[in-house]
Amino acid sequence: MRSGFVAVAGRPNVGKSTLVNALAGEKVAIVSDKPQTTRRRISAAVNGALDGEPYQLVLVDLPGFQRPRDALTEHMQHTVDVALANVDGFLFVLAVDERIGGGDRFIADRVFAAGPPVVMALNKVDRVPPARIAEQITEAAALGDLHALHPVSALVGDGLAPLLRDLAGLLPEGPAYFGDGRRTDLPLEAQIAEIVREKALELTREEVPHAISVEMEELDADAGRVSARVWVETESQKGIVVGKGGVMIRTIGTRARPEVELLLGRPVYLDLRVKVKPRWRRDEGALERLGI
Repeated sequence: MRSGFVAVAGRPNVGKSTLVNALAGEKVAIVSDKPQTTRRRISAAVNGALDGEPYQLVLVDLPGFQRPRDALTEHMQHTVDVALANVDGFLFVLAVDERIGGGDRFIADRVFAAGPPVVMALNKVDRVPPARIAEQITEAAALGDLHALHPVSALVGDGLAPLLRDLAGLLPEGPAYFGDGRRTDLPLEAQIAEIVREKALELTREEVPHAISVEMEELDADAGRVSARVWVETESQKGIVVGKGGVMIRTIGTRARPEVELLLGRPVYLDLRVKVKPRWRRDEGALERLGI
């Protein structure tokens, strides 16, 4: 069989995680319009067949490329650097409804210099007219020596089949890295923590999301009991996440619960508590505990 790893690279908000989920056929990575949503390497296995030969494509959803500012972003950038040296190809994602800028060119320099083939996805074609798509294809193709370029919409599914075929064609002969129907290497606890964080990102204001992380305290799948801490860095942030009379944290739990129940396959009691840990993003011990 064919098997291997393809790293997904691109600026924030171009739809990388949405595209990974669409190609995987289920939700693996959380999705948000906030920068730094993806903090760790998340692998999603896609199984299929190419010209009658089975394959397993492992998509590696990476944190965004950035200049490190603290221990958290140093860990995130290290994750990116390691992935660049250990993949069979790149899926470079751009948003067709945004002009190509310095951030895109910086990422292009990194991925084209790394060596493996680069497949580009121009995402969000459902948002713009055909003339704009054609214009963006010309500009994007000038970024480097592309293996292939695909206009797609991760949201509605346009163009995904030919994109997947080209990605599978990059894979060498190899073993299955994921068995027994597994789609991701994230532990169950981490998947639940990420679901809770996603809902917190959806609901909180701009000054809060970067400071939010979620740590599991208890997971009893048989009893349907899940307990987690939502970490922030200041008392004012805690006040926002808790909300007046606890309404915000209850809403976060209400939105997260159906996805947690789907993951566990049973009803759950989800207990969320908001705690303050000043400057946790600079605390190596806290980052290690959080799996970042």
